[in-house]
Amino acid sequence: AVVSTQSGHYGRGDNEIRWCMSFVNMVNRLEPKPKFAVICGDILDAWPAHLPEVRTKQYTDFVRIMEGLQVPLVCVCGNHDVGNHPTASTVQRYRTDFGDDWFTFIINRVFFIVVNSQYFEFGQKVPEITSEHERWLDAQLAEAKSGKYVHSVMFQHIPFFIHRPDEPKIYYTFTEGIRERLLRKIADAGVSKVFCGHYHRNGGGWYGDSLEVIVTSAIGLQQGQDRNGFRVVDVTRDGISHKYVTLDNIDVS
Repeated sequence: AVVSTQSGHYGRGDNEIRWCMSFVNMVNRLEPKPKFAVICGDILDAWPAHLPEVRTKQYTDFVRIMEGLQVPLVCVCGNHDVGNHPTASTVQRYRTDFGDDWFTFIINRVFFIVVNSQYFEFGQKVPEITSEHERWLDAQLAEAKSGKYVHSVMFQHIPFFIHRPDEPKIYYTFTEGIRERLLRKIADAGVSKVFCGHYHRNGGGWYGDSLEVIVTSAIGLQQGQDRNGFRVVDVTRDGISHKYVTLDNIDVS
């Protein structure tokens, strides 16, 4: 099992702390124990360039709560973590606090690719980092296509689309040209799932017959009719299934 969520603007008050603690407690009670939990961006709420003191307090609270998590935690970079338009200083602060903002790992012949989706469309202030990220991603997609792995999966913050790959761009997605270019090469590499956050609601759909984009709502702030929660992902040799679980419902059968 894998647990996928986004913090959902952690740090807006006592409710956010309570919701994060509930998340930790529920994950710790899951059986079988997940291989890891992943937060698909917006780890903290305070913008790094504008509210550094508030962000420091949020970071301290976040670390204190997540220290109780009994499985490894994978952090994915979101727009609130480096700004809508990342700068060299915001990227460096993220890396200091949370580690690399792109990387891969392998568990039981499943290849996991973690990207920083801010660079896909909003990397103009860090062109060298953006170019490095794209070259790195192309290399990882070539690795995914090598035939070594049972499945290949991506984690990112911004979803390519909410329901359909041909839908118009909105704030929460990418422009159509960028979306199509990336989806085509990700699907061509044999990646079967892309897990995202950002939307503060659940969503998702398919690109062709082989690539599913899954949009998971938040532990915290909701902007639709969904309730606070996370997604439990079951990975087997034959496929990958997933179910959204609200924070007040431990039954994930």
